[in-house]
Amino acid sequence: MKVIFVTGGAGFIGSNFTRYLLQQDTTCKVIVIDALTYAGNLANLADLQEASRLEFIEGDICDRALLDTILPRVDTVVNFAAESHVDRSILNPSAFIETNYKGVYTLLEAARENDIQRFLQVSTDEVYGDVPVGVSLESDAFAPRSPYAASKAGAEMLVQSYFTTYNLPTLITRGGNTIGPYQYPEKVVPVFVTNAIENKPLPVYGEGKAIRSYMDVRDHCAGIYLVLQKGEPGEAYNIGTNIEINGLMLVDRILDELDKPKSLRQFVTDRPGHDLRYSLDCRKINALGWSPAYLFDDMLTHAVQWYVEHPDWWHSIKNNQDYKAYYKKQYHER
Repeated sequence: MKVIFVTGGAGFIGSNFTRYLLQQDTTCKVIVIDALTYAGNLANLADLQEASRLEFIEGDICDRALLDTILPRVDTVVNFAAESHVDRSILNPSAFIETNYKGVYTLLEAARENDIQRFLQVSTDEVYGDVPVGVSLESDAFAPRSPYAASKAGAEMLVQSYFTTYNLPTLITRGGNTIGPYQYPEKVVPVFVTNAIENKPLPVYGEGKAIRSYMDVRDHCAGIYLVLQKGEPGEAYNIGTNIEINGLMLVDRILDELDKPKSLRQFVTDRPGHDLRYSLDCRKINALGWSPAYLFDDMLTHAVQWYVEHPDWWHSIKNNQDYKAYYKKQYHER
């Protein structure tokens, strides 16, 4: 039985990908590792706990001794493990360097010494930096503008070096903004949705002009899976849509979906160094056979409805004292 090692598999995209993987490949076993820091949540895998083909290990990808007990059993590595929120990287860059760069190095070393057949690094469109016009090609230079983006760009360069130097069969995916179930409520859609449900202000950065191209997590998972199956080792693949929505459009669409008043919009001081636009050229992954299945209205309705139907999941997070302290520092002081 093929064994796939999913790091960060109790996070947002990682847990959705684990679920997708078990559904798509009934012949594989999945080993999930997650450090269960603030955004890792075993509740994200609750419906899979009884799956005989799933094994969960609480641990850190920086722990080489632990990795050496796991990797000899593994064929494939898919690395989601990362600190992923730009605002937190501005407040505390060190955690991002530790996990997003040093963790990837530790994982690469363990993979190299255990003859891993596929190593897929899940990255982000933010490595390209702000894209005022046009689209980003996989061959474009990196121009990261936040500690988070810089840590992911550095990790990508390290991954590529292991392909070139050691012939480790690596793959890289660069995903756009992703929404859907189990997304930690620090990211814009779950913050807006859960605040609106509670009739609390929805914090909009600046004038709400920053543009993002949104993608359903189910489409993102399908793209990663396809690259894992058909991607060319040593290559990177953009995964995204051309559905461009600015912050003001997003907040109004969510308020309309929940039948809430526009008076809940609250404009706050913009993020330092805020990238105003990302845009991906996805012809490379399109050529493998991928295209997004969900339009913006469909994906947003699906996401909003999930949070409406799962209040216990996000209440337990938002009532946590650490979350309250972060939210106060992030928004009340602005």
